[in-house]
Amino acid sequence: MDTTIPGELHVANDVLADMVGNAAMECYGVVGMTAPNAADGIAKILPNSRLRRGVVVDATEEGIHVELYVVIEYGTNISTVSRNLIDQVSFVLSEYARVPLAGVEVHVQDVKVRR
Repeated sequence: MDTTIPGELHVANDVLADMVGNAAMECYGVVGMTAPNAADGIAKILPNSRLRRGVVVDATEEGIHVELYVVIEYGTNISTVSRNLIDQVSFVLSEYARVPLAGVEVHVQDVKVRR
């Protein structure tokens, strides 16, 4: 399809958060997403229907800035899993949503054994 349609496309931050949450859950070593404000220092894994609560998307002048709050599987290399998360999220946002990316931050909230 080589036809170009004039105009602008605006993608809501909630849509981007859903895309990022689903991409994050596909990464090896990620047990789940957690809310950014873990009450009492205890990270609770969110159900798949609420993954966007573990993702903070901010639109800046440079592009989209994403913060991920994740629980990592015990025994995996946290650095490697974080790098894979950054790569996967960057790919999804640049290839599927076609939005400029300002940065991706990964916050590991907990380490748990996968059940």
